[in-house]
Formats: sequence, structure tokens, C-alpha cells
Amino acid sequence: MIGKFITLEGMDGAGKSTHIPNIIALLQAQGHEVVSTREPGGTPLGERLRDLLLHETMHVETETLLMFAARREHIANVIAPALARGAYVLSDRFTDATYAYQHGAKGVDIKKIEALENWVHEDLQPNVTLLFDVPVEVSMRRLASARQPDKFERESHEFFHKIRQAYLLRAALNPSRYRVIDANQPLEVVNKSVETIIATL
Repeated sequence: MIGKFITLEGMDGAGKSTHIPNIIALLQAQGHEVVSTREPGGTPLGERLRDLLLHETMHVETETLLMFAARREHIANVIAPALARGAYVLSDRFTDATYAYQHGAKGVDIKKIEALENWVHEDLQPNVTLLFDVPVEVSMRRLASARQPDKFERESHEFFHKIRQAYLLRAALNPSRYRVIDANQPLEVVNKSVETIIATL
């Protein structure tokens, strides 16, 4: 892996997507080619699966399998080729999101997710993961004033609490990879935190 793989994580409403243009600009200013993408999605097939995942009711294990199906396509067609040519890949979510949503909030056996992770991308992990963290109340307030919510964004307070706790646990278990950002601060303060992290890559 010649390039670097940067992922952005956080529950819905944490504001991570707001910072993507700034991160792209910072990396390009360092002279890097930047490939910005998202999960689920990132490829034509992945985007079709995204629409199903965000709007169709399905068994949670079906949901998990489709997440990894989209991810396999994403890695093969976007992430791996970009890293191989030395680009910086910036992905809005990756496998940590599956641990947070499908395991943490929906109860899928963690061993099943680990098995899928090992199958789909055994040798690929992000170089750094930026976790945008906010209290659940802040997340839900932001979502209430946003666009038409998808099925995940319509979930309960308890659902979001479980996601937040799962993310914070992932961060605690992977301290060398994770950078936890307090996203419940003024935008300029959060931007400064992001800039400091990007400057050290």
C-alpha cells in the first residue's frame, strides 16, 4: 500500500461529511492525489446497494452481508487501485461503521463481522480514522432539521447511544489508528482539530 487510507466515522448527525471538502483541500495542498468516496456506495453497484440498505427493511444479517458485498466491490474497484498508485483515499465510513451499527446497535454477532472483515479485506486497514463524536442529543437535534431521514436516521435515542458507545470502544481498542474529535464545538474549532491531524499524516 503506497498511498494512505483515511476514514471518517461517527453516528449520523455528527457532522463528519461537512469536513470532507476541507480535508481534501488540505491533502491536495500537501501535493497528494485525493480520492474521496463513501460507504455504502463508492461504485455504481455499491450505490445501488446503498439505496437498498438505507431504505429497505431487511434482516439485520442480510444488511450486514450487503454492506460487505458493497465493500468488496468498493475495495476492488476504487480503494485498492488508488492506494496502489500512491493516492490518498478519503472514505466517509468503512468497516468500523459495521461494527458500530450492525453489531453495536443491532446485535449481530461480532465473530460474524470479524469473519467477513477477514475475508473481504484481511490485509487492508485505514492508516488513520477520524471519529467525529457528539452527544446523542446533539446528533438527533441536527438530524431533526436535516433532509428527509433514511431508515437509520429515524432510529431511537437508545439506538444512537449504542452506536456512540460502540465507536468509542473501537477507538479505545485501536488508539494508534483513531483520532477522536469533539465535534460538539464551533465549526472553526473542529476545523482546527482536523487540520492538526492532517498535518501529521
